[in-house]
Order: sequence, then structure tokens, then C-alpha cells
Amino acid sequence: MITTPTTESTPDPKPVMRKTTQPQWRRQLRYLYLRFLRLQGTSEQLARGMASGIFSGCFPLFGFQILIGVAVATVLKGNRMMAAAATWISNPFTYVPIFAFNYQVGLWLLGGSATQAFDDLDTLKSWMDMGTEVSARLMLGSTVVGLVAGVASYFVGLPLIQRVRSRQNIRQQRQLANPSGLENLVQPVD
Repeated sequence: MITTPTTESTPDPKPVMRKTTQPQWRRQLRYLYLRFLRLQGTSEQLARGMASGIFSGCFPLFGFQILIGVAVATVLKGNRMMAAAATWISNPFTYVPIFAFNYQVGLWLLGGSATQAFDDLDTLKSWMDMGTEVSARLMLGSTVVGLVAGVASYFVGLPLIQRVRSRQNIRQQRQLANPSGLENLVQPVD
């Protein structure tokens, strides 16, 4: 009787790694984060661009907010891409609360009551007067709220941008110091 040697199966030296896929929104969020890290300019320029965009995003000038933000960022020597992105503080979900608040600030600064403008709407002249009053209150309130929000966003955003940039620099220096990435696997011999 002839016996054949049996071969035992040995485990694969390379285990099969499955690539885990992230949800689409996480991938997009990571992409935006990486784009933010790669924005050109100093931290101060990025913060000025963000402040410019938030300032212009407080105005009810749909379609012109980005143009205003980029123009203000150009004057203030801020990052124009950051300004364009920051105008999205006012978006379809936040239009009503922001502009209602801006109107209330304008109403408080100019005086009067909110119901005063909407009492007599029988004539065309009263409709036109109401439009002027409401527009003046809204624009004044938008200017004041935009200035306060822009200045506040500069002083809040600057240290955050600096912190993110310093972490990025530290990470890059570590990668340059040890390009193999095996620093934790190699044990020093005594």
C-alpha cells in the first residue's frame, strides 16, 4: 500500500485585506477638509477671507454675496477662496433666521414697531413706503450683524486655523523624519 504524503494547508503569508468604504458624506467632508488644509496663504489671510465671506453672507443679496465677499477679501488682502466659501453661512436653511434677526436689529436701531409697517396696506403708496422701511431696516441690521459676525469670526477663526496648520506641519515633519512609517515596529537592541 502506497501512501501519499498529505499536505497541510498553510495560512497565506498576506492576509486578504478588505477595503472598507466610507459613507459618501464622510468622504466629501474629508475632501473639503483636505482642500482647506491646502489653501494658499497665511493664517491671517485665511481668517480675513473667512471674515469677509461671513460679513457678505449676512446680506440678503442672493447671487451677489460671493462677489461682495471676494471684493471685500481683495480689499482686506484676505484669501478670496475662503471668502467665497464662507458666504455659505447664509444658505437655504439659514436665510429666514438670519434675515429675520437682521431685520429685528435694524428695527431696534431705527426705532418703530414691526407692526407699524404692516398696518395700512390699502394703497400702492403704503406698499412702496413699507418696502423702503423694511429694506432700510434689513440693510442696516445686515450691516451691523455682518460687521460683528465678521470681526468675531476673524478672532475665533485665526487661532483655529493656526492650530490646524501647526498640526499639519508637525505631521509632515514626522513623515519626513521617518518616511518608512515603521518607527513603532523597530525595537532598539540593547
